[in-house]
Amino acid sequence: MATSFRGEHLNKVDTKGRMSIPAPFRRVLEACDPEWKSGDAPRLIVVYGGESRSFLECFSVEAMDSVERKIAKLPRGSKKRKALQRLYMTQSIETTIDDTGRLVLPKNLREKIGLESGVMCAGNGDTFEIWKPETYDEEIYAGLEEDDDFDPDTDPSEYLDGDEED
Repeated sequence: MATSFRGEHLNKVDTKGRMSIPAPFRRVLEACDPEWKSGDAPRLIVVYGGESRSFLECFSVEAMDSVERKIAKLPRGSKKRKALQRLYMTQSIETTIDDTGRLVLPKNLREKIGLESGVMCAGNGDTFEIWKPETYDEEIYAGLEEDDDFDPDTDPSEYLDGDEED
């Protein structure tokens, strides 16, 4: 069973905030929810984050458990731990996919990213993002300026060289 979110999926969102989650993404959510069994609604965590985020980041239960374990290793009371807890634990909601494969996004989250009638779901391996399609198109390659380790005009697959670490 697939355990990575892949691809771009353009869907609709209705006035009640219902949006269809791509079927391949639903399979990942099911596979990565230790409590899921056939007939159940798979759970996911939607991180809406701070003001700088123009998208919603969606985690499977297993992916969020991994993030929480990493946060727990940081010194209690440290600024990094507080910032990460605020983003991933406080500024997030746990929700489920309904039996028709839809997610209901609360109005405040739709308003935060400006969702109206369309929605772009973009896979990122262990997470997927929910975007307003126009914002996605504007920002997908933003921030990919050239630096010492990266040339945006080079085929990105060239950065995959080297040995795989287990």
